[in-house]
Amino acid sequence: MMTAVFAFVVDCLIGDPRSSLHPVVLIGKLISFFENLLYHKQDSDRKKMVCGAVLMVCVLAISYGVAEEIVRLAALSGNVYVSIAIQAVALSFMISPRNLAEAGREIRDYLMEGNLEMARFKVGWIVGRDTDKLTEGEATRATVETISENTVDGVISPLFYFFVGGLPLAVAYRAANTMDSMIGYKNDKYLYFGRVAARADDVWNYIPARLTGLMLVAVAFLLGFDWRSAWRILRRDAAKHPSPNGGWTESTVAGALGIRLGGLNYYFGKPSFRTYMGDPIYELEARHISQAIRMMYATTVMFLLLALVVEWFFCGGFIV
Repeated sequence: MMTAVFAFVVDCLIGDPRSSLHPVVLIGKLISFFENLLYHKQDSDRKKMVCGAVLMVCVLAISYGVAEEIVRLAALSGNVYVSIAIQAVALSFMISPRNLAEAGREIRDYLMEGNLEMARFKVGWIVGRDTDKLTEGEATRATVETISENTVDGVISPLFYFFVGGLPLAVAYRAANTMDSMIGYKNDKYLYFGRVAARADDVWNYIPARLTGLMLVAVAFLLGFDWRSAWRILRRDAAKHPSPNGGWTESTVAGALGIRLGGLNYYFGKPSFRTYMGDPIYELEARHISQAIRMMYATTVMFLLLALVVEWFFCGGFIV
């Protein structure tokens, strides 16, 4: 896990560079290649589901294999520090705490300046819902929900799978998550073709989401937020989320900050109501975005420390 610690440091210092050669971008291109190859509108629903499953297996196998080769080549250097550095840089591409924080802070700053139009525009970069008519509170809610949910998808899950199976498994997770974000929609095109990928993403995130929810309660205590309410709302509201995993983080953050998440959203002009999570003790304000970011970073540090402790006690020392 020392490699994971260095990967987190790299991300904090450098962030996630925007490039067509970014590994996640390349994974996305791989997904698109297999989608163009396997998706046919005229296919039966069953065949679409089978083809979607074939896409998933191919993308996971290739992603895992490439990462395994990177580990092998890094080991050929014969220098453990070079190997750590190469794997840490590769792993840093799989996590995105800095990008998540920067996106949240940018929206927060626009809201604090009273520039709601730009805040709406920037929220549209990180959510799938319509943003052109969001109020300040709704823009804040969308941002806090995204930060909370992506604490799992973009940070803890890839670190968890690195802890379980090294860089190849962390890359495989990122590939699975990218597939869900690209083809895991319940629309006419992807309802069947992307169903296996969507269900697989739920399975991948099942344990990390619950672990993150529990860590968020501890983080609420350490940061001076309402940890009792975080624990109560987690137990009360986590299952209300339409995702089997999303509620574990969103409800806990809502409880810790004394805010209410969920509510009415619009997608392509169509209303969609998401069950409320949390109690509206405070009105949603820009400061809650900063608090959610602090919780995200604190949870990341807590996970890394816990992983190091587990390695020390069960493996007799730190594993790179």
